[in-house]
Amino acid sequence: MSPNRFRFPFRYIPLFLVLICALLMGSLLLSGGMRKVYAWNFLPLILPACGAISLVFALVRLVVRLIQHKRIDRVVVTSGLVGLLGLLPALQMVFPLPYPASISQMRPEAIVRLPADVPLKVLWGGDTQPVNYHVIAPDQRWAYDFGVAPYLSGSSSLDDYGCYGIQVLAPASGVVTVAHDGEPDAIPGNVSNNIQAPEGNHVVIRMDATGTYLAIAHLKPGSVLVSVGQHVEEGQPIGQCGNSGNTSEPHIHIHHQRQDPAVYPINFAEGLPLYFKTQDGVRMPNGGFKVVDGTPEATGDTVK
Repeated sequence: MSPNRFRFPFRYIPLFLVLICALLMGSLLLSGGMRKVYAWNFLPLILPACGAISLVFALVRLVVRLIQHKRIDRVVVTSGLVGLLGLLPALQMVFPLPYPASISQMRPEAIVRLPADVPLKVLWGGDTQPVNYHVIAPDQRWAYDFGVAPYLSGSSSLDDYGCYGIQVLAPASGVVTVAHDGEPDAIPGNVSNNIQAPEGNHVVIRMDATGTYLAIAHLKPGSVLVSVGQHVEEGQPIGQCGNSGNTSEPHIHIHHQRQDPAVYPINFAEGLPLYFKTQDGVRMPNGGFKVVDGTPEATGDTVK
């Protein structure tokens, strides 16, 4: 066998690496469950890494052939094109897309009461990205942020926000699996970018009705009233609204997921649909914003 024929398969190793990685990721995304969650989280890293290897190989081969005054061959072209395609998932980190989960197929859904007895503004919530920025995260696919007027003031004073300090109630009956307190309130008006404790002070309830989990986050320090293992009833006070964790202003964050957040880290769980019992019936209310003359205005639903 000639040396050229012996080297022939090795020329395509970077190309095969990208293709195998793409097929593996694709099969995991189609399989559903936690495999899909892990594939979604690692897709913007693993496939672009394989694409970068193929692209570097193509560039090196291109330079060598130019130095040797040889024509550009199909190995350079194919490896380069596939390498560029492999980099595309990295755009997810700059231009995030909704986690591909269908509201009609994800079960069980949860129908719960609102987490407070005052009129709540849906700052973010719903099934689509324009009204709910959370949709990019698997566990928070149908998460909500509730505010209380006044909101979006940009003030650095917590007392300028109507949500701060209001009583937060258990949206459903169940057993507390997480009751975390002790995180300080962030200064409002700017995103805190708290990556160490993004949930801040929070409570997680395993609901009696479904066996799935409700996470209620960003509570006021020192206000958590429940403990792990305690059974709570729907409507029971569990804390007060605060501004702890990764947040820009006082609000109540709530989402529904299949796996216990005490076991599975943030972003690594299956988010499930969440509906609320309101005066207008059972709803999945929408959030959203618009900017008028440089000032943000909440366009979401008000529920009570």
